[in-house]
Amino acid sequence: MLALSETPMPTPTMTVDPESVTPGFVGFAAIVVVLIAVILLIWDMNRRIRRVRYREEVRDELDAEEAARAADEATETDADLPIVREGDDDPADDGPRPA
Repeated sequence: MLALSETPMPTPTMTVDPESVTPGFVGFAAIVVVLIAVILLIWDMNRRIRRVRYREEVRDELDAEEAARAADEATETDADLPIVREGDDDPADDGPRPA
């Protein structure tokens, strides 16, 4: 037991210069450039997503208007529709036929 307490503990010593392992100004500048690029990319992505969302909303509104117009045309009364007789090729021709 006495042998364990007598062994000296090694103390760490500085073998590398702390100034040579720090990022310094170059590292700071690189991080700032990356940060600016990320912010610009996020800004551009949000703009593009917003534009797609607006186009989708406009497309939905146009589809709804077209569906409403089709529903209005489908509910027209029979009096508004032209009369088609058997053998009539052109329903717009309501005049007398030549003999």
